[in-house]
Amino acid sequence: METEDSHKFLIELANTKMPFGKYAGRYLVDLPEAYILYFKTKGFPKGKLGLQLESLLEIKLNGLEGLIRKIR
Repeated sequence: METEDSHKFLIELANTKMPFGKYAGRYLVDLPEAYILYFKTKGFPKGKLGLQLESLLEIKLNGLEGLIRKIR
């Protein structure tokens, strides 16, 4: 079940768009790394979006955003 949840999370992450701010409407994976780092220093939003951005930062720092783009 954990693997299935991970797959669902990654699929949802690949298809989620930023709901607010300067980059509203862009897919999260297409956000500049500097923008996501800003949230790390100021605090990620609460809830699902914050978890997605935090996970995306780790993905980007490890050079794996191409895998997320392939899912989309």
